[in-house]
Amino acid sequence: MQLYMQQKVFSWKDKFSVLNSFGEDKYYVEGKMISIGKKLRIYDAAGNELAFVNQKVVSLMPKFSVEMNGQEVAVIKKKFTLLKPKYIIEGPGWEVQGDFFSHDYNITDKGNIIVSIHKKWMAWGDTFELDIPDENNEILALAVVLAIDAVMDAQQNSSVSFGD
Repeated sequence: MQLYMQQKVFSWKDKFSVLNSFGEDKYYVEGKMISIGKKLRIYDAAGNELAFVNQKVVSLMPKFSVEMNGQEVAVIKKKFTLLKPKYIIEGPGWEVQGDFFSHDYNITDKGNIIVSIHKKWMAWGDTFELDIPDENNEILALAVVLAIDAVMDAQQNSSVSFGD
């Protein structure tokens, strides 16, 4: 299953659709405009909340939790490294490998691909293609990708601007 998410370039709050391979809205992602830490909610097309991605602000390195049905199912942690970003996904035990700066990476489970992420560079705004072989992993994979993207976006913004 392929999903496409395009974040709006000029938006006061995080709000965008996740499209299926036919260009139809499959999920909606919405964030809070004013909050301590990044908070994103994933909804289905009917408006039912499927997952909540929450940044843990009392942490030395970026850390996010993912809740589904009121239960924490994953914690995404950025590890301190000097050259290449590294992320740990506690809960499902998934691993992340690839080129984060080019937004071209895979999330795997014991060598099996859970999701492949590719950024489309010629699009207006950030557009990502997610290839998820097993539909059962779709929501959690989407939530993990959103957490990693939030860390990358925050790092990019802090290195470009002064005191956002």
